[in-house]
Amino acid sequence: MKRIVCSLLLTALFGLYGFAALPEVTLRDVDGNNVAIASLAQSGKPVIISFFATWCKPCVRELKAIDDLYPEWQEETGVEMYIVSIDQGQDTQKVKPMADGNGWDFHVLLDPNGALKRALNVQNVPHLIVIDSKGKIVYSHAGYTDGDEDEIRKYLR
Repeated sequence: MKRIVCSLLLTALFGLYGFAALPEVTLRDVDGNNVAIASLAQSGKPVIISFFATWCKPCVRELKAIDDLYPEWQEETGVEMYIVSIDQGQDTQKVKPMADGNGWDFHVLLDPNGALKRALNVQNVPHLIVIDSKGKIVYSHAGYTDGDEDEIRKYLR
């Protein structure tokens, strides 16, 4: 019985991490350009996708912490960072000024209808996903605690 449970857990784990691919969803960036999400995994570089909202204080803390380390991570691994706002309605107009005001050098995408959020089974923000250089999801984490960046760095390598 223990072997069956362990097998099922390993199958579930590797089904989500290591084999899962990005969905065929297209979002717009804050400049109105279409971005095909599945194509992000084809760059040959690691990718971070971080779901956030302008009203979410832990999201902003996480993005500020990552912003401090992002240039170093880019130099070390070539990572590209995409932040995906789940803001809706009039709140979507706050996203670009917030990103610009914080000086974030991330790709900023809008998901007001929750298409990508649903496709990746994201329940709450902040939620961060790391895709390795082969295009596989290797890490998915909800919430933010100071120091989570150390865990992210491990998966980028």
